[in-house]
Amino acid sequence: MDEVTTTIEEEVAAVAKSVEVRRLSKKFGGVQAVDGIDLKSTEGEFLVLLGPSGCGKTTLLRMIAGLEHPTEGEILIGDDVVNGLPPRIRQIAMVFQSYALYPHMTVARNIGFPLKAEGLDAATSRKRIEWASSLLDIQDLLERRPRQLSGGERQRVALARALVREPAVFLLDEPLSNLDAKLRAAARDDLLEFQRRVGTTTIYVTHDQVEAMGMGDRIAVMNKGKIRQLGTPDEVYNRPADTFVATFIGSPPMNMLERGNFLMGFRPEQLLPVGIVDGDVMPMTYHVNRIENLGSERYLYGFIRGYAEDIKIIAMLPSTVTVAIAAGQDHEFAVANAKLRYFDKETGLAMVGAPT
Repeated sequence: MDEVTTTIEEEVAAVAKSVEVRRLSKKFGGVQAVDGIDLKSTEGEFLVLLGPSGCGKTTLLRMIAGLEHPTEGEILIGDDVVNGLPPRIRQIAMVFQSYALYPHMTVARNIGFPLKAEGLDAATSRKRIEWASSLLDIQDLLERRPRQLSGGERQRVALARALVREPAVFLLDEPLSNLDAKLRAAARDDLLEFQRRVGTTTIYVTHDQVEAMGMGDRIAVMNKGKIRQLGTPDEVYNRPADTFVATFIGSPPMNMLERGNFLMGFRPEQLLPVGIVDGDVMPMTYHVNRIENLGSERYLYGFIRGYAEDIKIIAMLPSTVTVAIAAGQDHEFAVANAKLRYFDKETGLAMVGAPT
């Protein structure tokens, strides 16, 4: 790594700031898009806003960027309240789903456009363009135009254009959603490596839980304008705060069985043939209706005897579990008691420990 690259990376890392919102709300007419959210990132964190379409995650991101004005609440970048400040003063850089590249400009001119707008001298601009393009491995594309690039390459150009401004915060609004599945998986790795290297605080919006689980230091799971849970990927997956998080996170989602005034939940991979589960277990008679063999794993679909037959229960068996399972029959399965999660049936909130 040359001296110029090291210096620029140190400068970028040095300007990273935390982002905080306090009781932030946004109404569009009678619609409450964001409802009294409190949230704070740490400096250099990769924070993911995850939720279904219409949950308010993009509106929240746009308020942080200064593209939407909050109805109520405060937005802080570092220690400064930025309500009312235009986007260019907030030290943020935003990458949109569409990338918004200028078709008539070369890649180099697209990357350098914000520097030209700031009035930066040509020599400094050239160094930053060379640094950003090298970091994102697009230095051989600088003389091309956007129409000559693949979707993944355009995404890298958009990131480079954001990076050259040396922002305190990156705001990314579903930047990988236009890529096909194979490119998206590769782009996740590239984007995460890039963020770790530059150390810029990043807030990333997605509806894709694979992206959220694989990239986020923490995940804010949103629904109906509120944050339902904020935690690490392990926390939101293994200790969901409520039934929404439990069934939104995970593919397939958490199984739920109704027992009196509470719900009992367990992940599909935790429902296993009874002889495989160690320790204290909850045995279940599992009627298997259908089997999908995907090579690396088997998905079983059925119901648990003693519970409503219309409640579909899914088990996910890795290829290392070779127990013979036949469709149309009952099989003895179990879940380790330590893996069971319990939720209040009325509120949906997680309960501490097993109900008595």
